[in-house]
Amino acid sequence: MNRKFLITGAILGLFAIIFGAFAAHGLKNLVDVQAVESFETGVRFQMYHAFLFLLMGFLDPRKLNLQTTYILLLSGTILFSGSIYLLATNTLTPFFDFTTIALLTPLGGTLLIVGWAMILYRFIKMKAK
Repeated sequence: MNRKFLITGAILGLFAIIFGAFAAHGLKNLVDVQAVESFETGVRFQMYHAFLFLLMGFLDPRKLNLQTTYILLLSGTILFSGSIYLLATNTLTPFFDFTTIALLTPLGGTLLIVGWAMILYRFIKMKAK
């Protein structure tokens, strides 16, 4: 088991639940429907990757070198979901215009795609039992 993946998955899942509750109960009266839907997309992708980290935590870390994959997936999740959270709540923060960070969303998505591709590559390269 890989504790780092398990702990990361649990933290991402915990915050996905908190952010999801915020979107469902607090955000709906503060921003428009499209912003709430965007925020919920960020929550959904964060939860997907929380589950992925938990599943990967049960893989044998000695058989698969997962450090680069870990960095790609964690960075991608933070950039993708985090930028969506900030962009969806942009109207609530008059002191900073978060649209200036809009390119972080596709960058985060790209990191997630590369991380998933690395997982696929490692699974293809695994020796069959």
